[in-house]
Amino acid sequence: MLRRKGAIFDLDGVITDTAKYHYLAWKRLASELGLYFDEKINERLKGIGRLESLEIILEENGQNFSHQEKEYYANRKNQYYVEMIKNITPKDILPGVTNLIATLKAWGVKLAVASASKNAPTVLKNLRIIEWFDHVVDAGRIKKGKPDPEIFLVAAQNIGVKPWECVGFEDSAAGIEALKRAGMLAVGIGDKEALKDADLVVKDLTFITPILELFF
Repeated sequence: MLRRKGAIFDLDGVITDTAKYHYLAWKRLASELGLYFDEKINERLKGIGRLESLEIILEENGQNFSHQEKEYYANRKNQYYVEMIKNITPKDILPGVTNLIATLKAWGVKLAVASASKNAPTVLKNLRIIEWFDHVVDAGRIKKGKPDPEIFLVAAQNIGVKPWECVGFEDSAAGIEALKRAGMLAVGIGDKEALKDADLVVKDLTFITPILELFF
C-alpha cells in the first residue's frame, strides 16, 4: 500500500467545532434581513465560503441581492463570527486531534490546514496550535472553493508532497468531493451516510489513531 507523506486537515468540524458560531452568526444576519434560516439550511453551508453561503440562504428564501449587497452582508456576518470566536481556547480542540497530530509529526509527516474560512489563522492561533502545521491555506488564498480541489492542491504543493501522497480529513460532503477530485485519500469525520463518498468514515479522530499505520 502507498505510504502517505502528507496530512491535510479541514478546520471547522475536524480540528475544532466553530460550526456553532457560523450558525449563530448567519442566524443573526438572517433575522436582521427578515430571511428564514434553520439548521437544515445550515447543513448546505458546510465547507463552502461565505459568499456562496449567503447565495444559498437567499436562494432558499427566493431572494436575490446585487453583488455589492452580497459582499456587504457577507462581511457583516463575518464580523459577528469574529466577535464570537474570540472566546475559543485550547479546550475547544476536538477529541483525538492532539494525539493524531503528535503521532504524525513524530513520523515526519507534513501537515497542512485547508479551510474555507478566511479566519482559519485566527482560530488556530486562539487554539494555540498554528505552529503544529507546516502550512495553512484559507479561502483568501484561492480562487475556487470546495468542492473544487484547488485548496487541497495548493496545500499539498506548499508542503512539498504529491496529491496522491496525501490523506485529507473532512467533515463535509463538499470537502470529501474536493479531496477525491484532488486525488487524495479522503477520511470523513461524522455521519457515514452524509460522507458516503469518503474512503473511510470515523466518528471522530480518536477512532483513526489506532489504524494510522495503514496509511502512513
